[in-house]
Amino acid sequence: MPAPRDESRHSWLSSLVGSVVEAWDEVRINRTRVLLSLIGIGVAVCALATVVGAGAVFGQAQTEQSERSGGRPATISVYPPSMESGQDRATTEEFVAHMTTVIERYQISHATPRFAGSVAVNLVNGRQYSAVQGVSAAYGVMHRVELSTGRWLTDADQQRLAPAVVVNDVFYEALGRPDVRTHPTIELEADASITAVVVGVLAPEPYPSGLSFTMLAEPFTALVGAGDSQESNLNYELWVPEEQSAQLEQLIARDVTVDFGEGWRSELNRSDYRAWGGPDPLEPLQWVVGGIAGLILVLGALGLVNISLVTVKYRVREIGVRRAFGATASRVFFAVMMESVVATVAAGVIGVSVAIAIVQNPAVQNLIAPGVQDLPPFPLEAALLALGASAAVGVLAGLTPALVAVKVKVIDAIRY
Repeated sequence: MPAPRDESRHSWLSSLVGSVVEAWDEVRINRTRVLLSLIGIGVAVCALATVVGAGAVFGQAQTEQSERSGGRPATISVYPPSMESGQDRATTEEFVAHMTTVIERYQISHATPRFAGSVAVNLVNGRQYSAVQGVSAAYGVMHRVELSTGRWLTDADQQRLAPAVVVNDVFYEALGRPDVRTHPTIELEADASITAVVVGVLAPEPYPSGLSFTMLAEPFTALVGAGDSQESNLNYELWVPEEQSAQLEQLIARDVTVDFGEGWRSELNRSDYRAWGGPDPLEPLQWVVGGIAGLILVLGALGLVNISLVTVKYRVREIGVRRAFGATASRVFFAVMMESVVATVAAGVIGVSVAIAIVQNPAVQNLIAPGVQDLPPFPLEAALLALGASAAVGVLAGLTPALVAVKVKVIDAIRY
């Protein structure tokens, strides 16, 4: 029983392949006529694929910029617990001990405290004050820290007698931009006076806010002191799986009551960009370029329709002879339409290839999104969208000529 179905499927596949090969031969024969229209379609497909591909690169740049500010999805910020009445608040030591337990309990691989403070710095042009934050080495990964020179802090820096620090570009300028490989030092004064070694420099910020530097949490507390948690100079950031973030927030909030007692609560919130969302900044540009590309596709399709109609007129004898030898109306219709589809898909393939070459060019990527750490590959949906659009244009362009070809009768072959 399955044999007739297999034969039917094989016959259908053979007819499809034969029609495609035949259509390609006709395109090659009439390539001079269709070339100008296909150039327009190829350019439109290239523009469509390029804007979608460039949008992926630009979107990655915006994502990384947001992650530098608020952390990667999902980053949960936890603040020191306090009584609901507001009269009592956990000390810094109690909060650090509590968070250490929470991190171990839920096996959170990336977590960091964020101490904030201010210290005096002895520079060439005199004594100045600088902002300072104390973090863990994981902060660099969680916030995609971008350096212009040197390196980020590591766990091995805990063993240094002279603490390692990473300064911002304003601080680096005040130091005279020395070579980091020479291990430049700075004198810091707060609760204690220490000499620190500059190991890295942050990339310049669009809107610099003065001197600042970062060091590990333990050297920070040795320099500035643990401080009073009521001054809001400390919180913890936890990078957790996004699908588990809501559940972990509930569990961490519950643990506050377990560790501190009834009536105690802790403020928790997600600080990453996905917590608040927002419109895609590239969406207006994508609509504009996509509209222009669509207009070019329509114009190319109209030109291809005119050329196909002329071609069908000159092929009346050929079509009539085919009908005389038994070609069905559906076979003639499909053959003529496939000529337009094959031509536009070929133009689409060329257009997508050019778009990939443009978007993946390092110079173009650096222009669109300088400093991106994880450049995305050319999006598959961009190629499929462009090829789908070119095939759709081929179908629309071939519809009218195919209908005209179906109306050709055997007698018409004798007249021509």
